[in-house]
Amino acid sequence: MVLVLETENKLSEIKEIIEARNVELLHMQFVDLEGTLKNVTITAAQLEDAVEGKIMFDGSSIVGFSPINKSDLYLQPDLNTFAVLPWSVEEGFSEARFLCSVTNPEGTFFEGDTRNVLKKTVEKAAEQGYSISVGPELEFFLFKTDEDGRPTVKTHDVGGYFEPSPHDIGERVRLEIYRALKAMGFTIEASHHEVAEGQHEINFKYADALTAADNATTYKWVVKTVAKQFGLHASFMPKPVFGINGSGMHVNMSFFKDGQNIFFDENGPLQLSETAYQFIAGLLENVKSFAAITNPLVNSYKRLVPGYEAPCYIAWSASNRSALIRIPAKRGMATRVELRCPDPSANPYLTFAVIAAAGLDGVNRELTPVNSVNEDIFHMSGEEREERGIESLPGSLEAAVDALEAGYIGREVLGEHVFNEYVALKRSEWDSYRTAVHTWELQNYQAKF
Repeated sequence: MVLVLETENKLSEIKEIIEARNVELLHMQFVDLEGTLKNVTITAAQLEDAVEGKIMFDGSSIVGFSPINKSDLYLQPDLNTFAVLPWSVEEGFSEARFLCSVTNPEGTFFEGDTRNVLKKTVEKAAEQGYSISVGPELEFFLFKTDEDGRPTVKTHDVGGYFEPSPHDIGERVRLEIYRALKAMGFTIEASHHEVAEGQHEINFKYADALTAADNATTYKWVVKTVAKQFGLHASFMPKPVFGINGSGMHVNMSFFKDGQNIFFDENGPLQLSETAYQFIAGLLENVKSFAAITNPLVNSYKRLVPGYEAPCYIAWSASNRSALIRIPAKRGMATRVELRCPDPSANPYLTFAVIAAAGLDGVNRELTPVNSVNEDIFHMSGEEREERGIESLPGSLEAAVDALEAGYIGREVLGEHVFNEYVALKRSEWDSYRTAVHTWELQNYQAKF
């Protein structure tokens, strides 16, 4: 009864905004298997039908969804994701959006919807009394476009880490992104130029796992949309330019119970609780088997190499940024575990689901992590790393998919439908890359042989 009342109140509030802001079009948004945003646009007059889950679309045309003989799927909007699109506002007209879950014709949640995959993981954690808090940090590049509007690999600026204008000419773009995100309900915590030329980061406040994934999806869409208004292309590709840093999506995660951060223990070593250590151990044990989710592209593994700050060795530390897992300095309610390998091309719903499940696996099995590594791992020799028992992440998408299939976390979290579709998609991607003739091969072999 309380839930129904809350829904009615939220719907009433949305109707008032639609009328006051002259909203005429509603974009019903959802993501495909890879986390790419899709939408069906309806009129505001169809709001009631939308809320009742009556908006249908062809699931057979979406990557990883339905076969053509079972193609009818429906969209169930999450009323909490309603937002007016700031760039659409004109005199007497505007547009808004909902993020949606996908349902079957009978009203049950569609197993191929990755938003529903994360929901199930959140529910499993809740059954044990845990709520999951996530703060993702997504880096991106701004590239110039050619006369046809296609992206080039020419960076928009030559600024460096934390540089202000005039070197950081992307500052104006970030300001407009900030304004758009704020208008859509985001709380922005920081905005700055990143290490590489043309690279940027805008950090937004942490949230529960589902909201954080919704926010990450929205963030990527807004960044690209605003960049285009400046004649630029915003790229979340992990390693778009050789020789400079790639882009990451560091994921900060905490577990809460009865309103308290259970990773914090004032009297524990490093002020971390036993649960936090078990969570870390779960990540260390399972990371190889979920890397294909957190680092999903052939290009992802061009970023995970020594020399560019991205982690490629499996270790943890309370301060060492060369480690895969870092514990940021803040304690109390802000105590969290930061996993540094994910990149922003990853589907955030699947990424947060597998990270939470892997950590929870460590908690449930009461695992103990290996000792932390506080030295710079990048400057260790191979012999030193071997002596310390420091292993590496998978070195290619092929190796990562092999580990995904060999492990149990992926299949358990994703479910049979998403797991099988995802593996097939990534096998096909790797095979396409493996059999293509690349520029490097032509430059090194064509004249020589």
